[in-house]
Amino acid sequence: MNSTGELVEVVLPGRVEPEGLRLRHGAVPAPGPGQVVVRMEATGVSFAEQQMRRGRYYDQPPFPFVPGYDLVGTVLAAGEGADPGLTGTRVAALVKVGGWASHVLVDAADVVPVPEGVGAAEAETLVVNGVTAWQMLHRKARVRAGHTVVVHGANGGVGSVLVQLALAAGARVIGTASARHHDALREQGVVPVDYRAGDVAARIRTLAPGGVDAVFDHVGGRGISGSWRLLAPDGTLVSYGSASTRDDEGSKQWPVLKLLFRVWLWNALPNRRRACFFNVWAGRALSKSRFRSRLRADLTQVFDALRRGEVTARIAAQLPLARVSEAVRLAESGTVAGKVVLTP
Repeated sequence: MNSTGELVEVVLPGRVEPEGLRLRHGAVPAPGPGQVVVRMEATGVSFAEQQMRRGRYYDQPPFPFVPGYDLVGTVLAAGEGADPGLTGTRVAALVKVGGWASHVLVDAADVVPVPEGVGAAEAETLVVNGVTAWQMLHRKARVRAGHTVVVHGANGGVGSVLVQLALAAGARVIGTASARHHDALREQGVVPVDYRAGDVAARIRTLAPGGVDAVFDHVGGRGISGSWRLLAPDGTLVSYGSASTRDDEGSKQWPVLKLLFRVWLWNALPNRRRACFFNVWAGRALSKSRFRSRLRADLTQVFDALRRGEVTARIAAQLPLARVSEAVRLAESGTVAGKVVLTP
């Protein structure tokens, strides 16, 4: 695939098996006013695309569309009103859809520079996962040195970054994961708990009898109440997904609405604890400029943590766009650690 000539993108035509994803070829788009064309160097398979493939992501566009939540690449051309100095620079962007393509149109105001010396695939593992982890940890739960936190799915895409950022902040981390990941977690300084063995909440309570300062829960569903009960006074529950409903049928909004109602109810009770449902896009509709400055600041912090060695980029595999079906199967298999990255 050459650098300028042809656009190649992956189309999700409907609710299909991974083999049903299609490749589409076309002309490379020209940037409109305030836009840049980014030549993709790395994009990833995240939980969002796994949900979208099943028609279960709560605000996905109508089929058919090009998935791809985030990407890293080099700016090929800048449109009128966009900074011409961006051309030739490596940038990261959070797009929600459209990233699984060789060339992507992005608003110039939405791109974040990638520091020198950080590779495209490395940076890609930390765009949506890194920003999500950073904002939940520092903006929502305000975790500080000496705090004890619980990270569910400590080996997952967001979970593994959360663990590293929490340890860098000086927190004690209890992480749930399947037993095969426990040695690796211990080496990092995490206290591991097997989420498949019996009453997880009871075992965490023996490790933190007074409760914990924060719980990060991507599972949702019935287990969320157990997460809430782990909190110490002044503790924070951050719910950021409903992974437990991935394979469900029925309404895709309902699991999220149930979670939101629960969070509202808990916050209405006089109990000195708080709950929040984290969505990385929250606030964008109200103030685009505030959203963008926050995203830029936080992603820059994550890239700095990567350069300091506080966070490692975990690349599970790198596959070209043409092998996207294989990449999705691998990401959904639960057998890999880190992010499955797609390249042109």
